[in-house]
Amino acid sequence: MAPSPTLDRFLAGMEYPATRDDLLREAARDGLPSSDVHALAALADQSYGARWMVRRALASADRVRETDPTPAPAAALAAA
Repeated sequence: MAPSPTLDRFLAGMEYPATRDDLLREAARDGLPSSDVHALAALADQSYGARWMVRRALASADRVRETDPTPAPAAALAAA
């Protein structure tokens, strides 16, 4: 699944490299919708060097959620 247009614009405006926590902090600061914040919270806790890397990770996370609908860790959501 492709990111929402809002999330895609947000990712285009981010400075990279960016960690998941960087993405979550900036998403909260920019007022992204909760669905986009939850998508970012589901990313692996690592550094992403470019927007395409985040988009690929989001697509992978979607595939994993389709097979295992376990919610994102509460700590990641609290950071947002």
